[in-house]
Amino acid sequence: MTAPSTHESAHGTDGRPRFSIAFGLERIGLIAMRTPLLSICILIALCAGAFLGLQRIKIDDSLSQLFRSDTPEYKQYEEVTKRFPSSEYDVLVVVEGKSLLQRASLSKLRDLVTDLQLIDGTRGIISLFSARQPPENGNLPAALFPQVLPEGAAYDQLIERVRTNEVIKGKLLSDDGTLALVVLALDPKIVGNKGLSATVGDIRKTMTDDLAGTGLTSQLSGVPVMQLEIRNAVERDGLIYNIAGILAGCLIAIVFFRRVSFMVVAAFPPLIAILLSLGALGWFGFSLNMFLNVMTPLIMVISFSDSMQLTFAARDRLMAGEDKVSAFRNAVLVVGPACVLTHGTAALSFIALQFSDSDLIRTFGEAGLTATVIALIAVLSLVPLFGVLLVRKEGLFVAKIKGADAGVEALRSFCRWIAVRMVGRPGLFSLIALLVVVGLGVIYANLEPRYRLADQVPDKQQAVEASSRLDAKLTGANPIDVLIEFPKGQNLYSPETLATIAEVHSLIEKQAGVGNVWSLETLRRWLAEKAGRSDVAILKEYVDLLPKHLVRRFISENQDAVVVSGRVPDLDSSQILPVVEKLDKAMAAVRLAHPGYRVSVTGLSAIAARNSASMISKLNHGLTIEFGLVAVFIGLAFRSVVVMFASILPGIFPVVLSGTVLWLLGEGLQFASVVALTVSFGLGLSATIHFLNRLRLEEKPGVNEAEAVERATVLVGPALILTTVVLACGLVVTVFSDLPSLRLFGWLSAFSMIAALVADLFILRPTAMFLISLSHRLRGAMRTKPAE
Repeated sequence: MTAPSTHESAHGTDGRPRFSIAFGLERIGLIAMRTPLLSICILIALCAGAFLGLQRIKIDDSLSQLFRSDTPEYKQYEEVTKRFPSSEYDVLVVVEGKSLLQRASLSKLRDLVTDLQLIDGTRGIISLFSARQPPENGNLPAALFPQVLPEGAAYDQLIERVRTNEVIKGKLLSDDGTLALVVLALDPKIVGNKGLSATVGDIRKTMTDDLAGTGLTSQLSGVPVMQLEIRNAVERDGLIYNIAGILAGCLIAIVFFRRVSFMVVAAFPPLIAILLSLGALGWFGFSLNMFLNVMTPLIMVISFSDSMQLTFAARDRLMAGEDKVSAFRNAVLVVGPACVLTHGTAALSFIALQFSDSDLIRTFGEAGLTATVIALIAVLSLVPLFGVLLVRKEGLFVAKIKGADAGVEALRSFCRWIAVRMVGRPGLFSLIALLVVVGLGVIYANLEPRYRLADQVPDKQQAVEASSRLDAKLTGANPIDVLIEFPKGQNLYSPETLATIAEVHSLIEKQAGVGNVWSLETLRRWLAEKAGRSDVAILKEYVDLLPKHLVRRFISENQDAVVVSGRVPDLDSSQILPVVEKLDKAMAAVRLAHPGYRVSVTGLSAIAARNSASMISKLNHGLTIEFGLVAVFIGLAFRSVVVMFASILPGIFPVVLSGTVLWLLGEGLQFASVVALTVSFGLGLSATIHFLNRLRLEEKPGVNEAEAVERATVLVGPALILTTVVLACGLVVTVFSDLPSLRLFGWLSAFSMIAALVADLFILRPTAMFLISLSHRLRGAMRTKPAE
């Protein structure tokens, strides 16, 4: 059985032009065909400019990028990080081992601490060797550890003093004496540039050299290390995705078209769209981050499907006897409107992201919208341009391909087999589809928002593992701060100020889930216990003796505010939020007792706990609204209520099925997953739109609904299946990323694409058939009613 012919233009059988569902925008693709040589020159110039734009793209490795917004909470967090720039520049050196407190190991550890201070780019260090003995006779306190470590009983006594020291225990040394924390402060100038990699490399080498032979393990964590690991992962992933996208597109095109010219026609426009889009993003000042890093496969997804549809249509027309100019021109006029509409639905998905509170997600939406427009123009213009320039000897091509097109014919037979069965009992299959979608939707509605900092950081590197050890041994690695701002007339050493700090410090210590609390009160308590006095004079004297970088951790430069800092483990935000709320509620008593003092719970952990759930929920609600908007958009484009309703079930199915998989895996809704579902919804409708567009052209006098559905399925089905497989492979390559959020985004998007194909084949066909038949019966009933 031969394939149905596609030899028809964008005109109906009665000679009148059919309306364009793209309102004529598809004709953009005909411009380049008219002046091919000039168009190639313009393309070369644009590619050169895009290459220069690529060089301008920077990497945003900030851990707070998801929550960057204009909200008062984030503004306050930014202000705190500027006034107390501690955790932003701290490298956490985690040293662990059962022999940690043995004399030989401790001596090696002290050598390490000494050597770390000599590395370029460091500006200070805090460790258990920073502790001091009680001051005597008004003299400066001596170091807790003597220059030469004692032996025997004297050493045992020293270790006992170390393990009971209030400054050390539970903060710099675990209670069981097997883990030590060294806080190494870096120069802020180093953290923000390429020198960070060299500095961290020197730290790692020093750790390896100094601790060799001790049996101790050492790992690095902290914001600078996490930023470096994110930066490296983004650069590595970008290279992998670009190569994978190029290989996937070229491979599938050459396998099925079996001619280099057709491979170039089908695969090169999406690849050029990637170059032009990324170049434009560079010129527009976008920075690569964990979401923008998937822009390459996303552009491939957006453009490759339409490129394949155009190439398949032109190929079929060549086989029907048309010359190459007419074949590619008619392919643009017939398939082009659907291409415009698929890019339009993708654009709506990216526009929906603009309603997020996160600057990162809004930026991703802006970048996606920009890339969608560029990809549309590139594909519509370059497929016919390359076709006219590269396809040679059409007659020879047709002679070779006829009878030897086994792959495409096998796909067409498969599509025909499905179509025949789906249109056999359309009402039954439509009812089953409705029940399945509703059932999956109920499960999807029970997904809960999830957020963990560790999911934004490469989990195959040291930082996450080191943080987990701190979570287990020292109550956590993530800071949570309470900012205390003084009223006018009060200073750092005012009795009421000191009392406020003491009360806040005590409340944080008592709060379950928070540990490792540091503040000016820590020093005051130590002086009270060891020196027997804690008056303002001795407190001020010791504050003045401390290194400036250490003082700035807790006291602002103008001494008009302080921070009481604690640590919390890296748990899901839903578990941290109760801790933050209880802490903030406890501060109400302090605010009441000390009017005028502004006491605020802040820090990245607090912001994430407060905002992540609401931000994810808003995105999810936006996706729900998008279902309706996109359906209306498609209905208006086709000028058909039937098409509007027919597109709803196949559009929703991939989203609710993917959500059900997340629920079964216990993942919940994360930022990456809800963004993936939002984008995949728009992209997944490509198959639906191409089928409906083909079905519209197949509805002719004398052709019943079942025949039209079958013919449309056979004509567009092979290209839809091929592109879905390619695009899913292009997206699933993200499973090799070190970033958990990117892996989740990739496999979920790939799964959604496959689910969209399933919906197109098994839900859209019977639903469209049922609704078309129903509308015809209703029209027939309305015509006969007046006659009666």
